[in-house]
Amino acid sequence: MTKRTLYISEMDRHKLEELVNVAHLSHDRDQGDLKSLQNELQRALVVEPEQVPPNVVTLHSRVRLREVKTQTVMEVTLVMPSEANVDAGKLSVLSPVGTAILGYAEGDTIEWMVPAGHRRFVIEKLLYQPEASSRSSRK
Repeated sequence: MTKRTLYISEMDRHKLEELVNVAHLSHDRDQGDLKSLQNELQRALVVEPEQVPPNVVTLHSRVRLREVKTQTVMEVTLVMPSEANVDAGKLSVLSPVGTAILGYAEGDTIEWMVPAGHRRFVIEKLLYQPEASSRSSRK
């Protein structure tokens, strides 16, 4: 997988950095997951919410993913850990797949280590992005 520019809004960066800092102090999370998220945040291009491209996955985006090997398709909403609910399709940004898709765009293929091993996912469709929705409601 080629490294590409990851976009993240200033507001999301602030929330996620605070989450990482609190989680590091509490030691109740997998520190590897926190380090992965922290690495992604450090390499992301931070922009104002209105500058996030409309095809990029942000917090509270709803996306359709396809696992490449099994062709399994799933729809998930990327959320903060306190909002996560697998049965409702709400995926924590601290989960391996959640961290993997943050900042990537529709059509991107992501390779990531998950508890079951190395997996490849395609972001097939961005179904909802709050920043794009906010822009269209202001018109």
